[in-house]
Amino acid sequence: MLRLAGCVVGIYSCFLTWGYYQEKVSTTPYGQDALKFKFFIFLGLIQSLFASLIALIYLKLQGNSLPRPSRPLVLKYMQVALIGVTAAPFSYAALKHIDYPTMILTKSCKLIPVMLMNILLYRRKFPLYKYICVALITIGVSGFMLFAPVDDHHAKKKGAVNSSLYGLFLVAINLTLDGVTNSTQDQIFHQFKVTGQQMMCFMNLFMSTFMSLWLLNPWNPELINALNFCQTHPAIIKDIIMFSLCGALGQCFIFYTLEHYGSLSLVTVTVTRKLFTILLSVVAYGHEMKPLQWVMVAVVFSGIGLEAYVKRAEKLEKMAAAAAAAASAIDKDMMKKKKDLELDGFSNSLVKKSVQVNDNGHTITTTTTTTRQRTTIIASN
Repeated sequence: MLRLAGCVVGIYSCFLTWGYYQEKVSTTPYGQDALKFKFFIFLGLIQSLFASLIALIYLKLQGNSLPRPSRPLVLKYMQVALIGVTAAPFSYAALKHIDYPTMILTKSCKLIPVMLMNILLYRRKFPLYKYICVALITIGVSGFMLFAPVDDHHAKKKGAVNSSLYGLFLVAINLTLDGVTNSTQDQIFHQFKVTGQQMMCFMNLFMSTFMSLWLLNPWNPELINALNFCQTHPAIIKDIIMFSLCGALGQCFIFYTLEHYGSLSLVTVTVTRKLFTILLSVVAYGHEMKPLQWVMVAVVFSGIGLEAYVKRAEKLEKMAAAAAAAASAIDKDMMKKKKDLELDGFSNSLVKKSVQVNDNGHTITTTTTTTRQRTTIIASN
């Protein structure tokens, strides 16, 4: 329990700080010229390098190795890394059209695109509680957007920017790609039996490779522009390092929690963490939120909480059933062994007779009887 509490503290502290710096790097004007940092592939590269290095250090400190992955595993790592690299820019681009609390709230709704894709592509059906969860989340996000305050002074200038449908569309793409990433990670864990830190190291290493290839493209000026921005606005260097370091350390706690306590415990922690991220953003950056918006936030998290509660109940029920089945099998095996012993009795006794002549010329017959209970030796002249 103490280790789980440490994981919760680690996830909260790392990702709340990470969220703070993510919003700062993405939206804050730097320098006297008030320029904003727009080089998000470069930012992703720095974070992936930090994460890969931190995972390697963690493995070494634990005394674990980093074995060379097989060819099928390498292909899976490349697949999940490519999807992850593709997903991240949509999240940063969305911040140009919606505010940070709206993006965090919307990203809490992964169930919606996952369910829609399953219904449209695979004609799957879901239990009633999932439809209730989706309804609560949809109502909450829609209400949050509807009740968002509008600055009349900037209404014409920013009317299509704050909480726009286009921004939500970008977040939806990010969520869909994240869903594919998560399902692929689950498959890797299940099929190849790797540890969380091994996956973290290789996944971020391949992500770094893909982003490096893109940035080193001679027709892409992003790397040069990003380095020039850091040189002319050195204040952002500290923010980028803190953003990358907090994200990397947070991933260590995420993978440790996933490996030792399961996905349901992790979902509970991360969902509540997102709520506190919204609170931190409101306090730190002065986002105005109406009381009805807070009600809609509660509606969203009630839907997410309902899903987590039902999933946890289902998992506990399955665990109880598995334990009962194992106990029943053990009882049956014990009863069978006991019955076998009762039926056998002494039938399995081994009787051995031997005839010997002693020094006086007398004949001695020795009978040895061996059973599961005892050995009896009878001697007669």
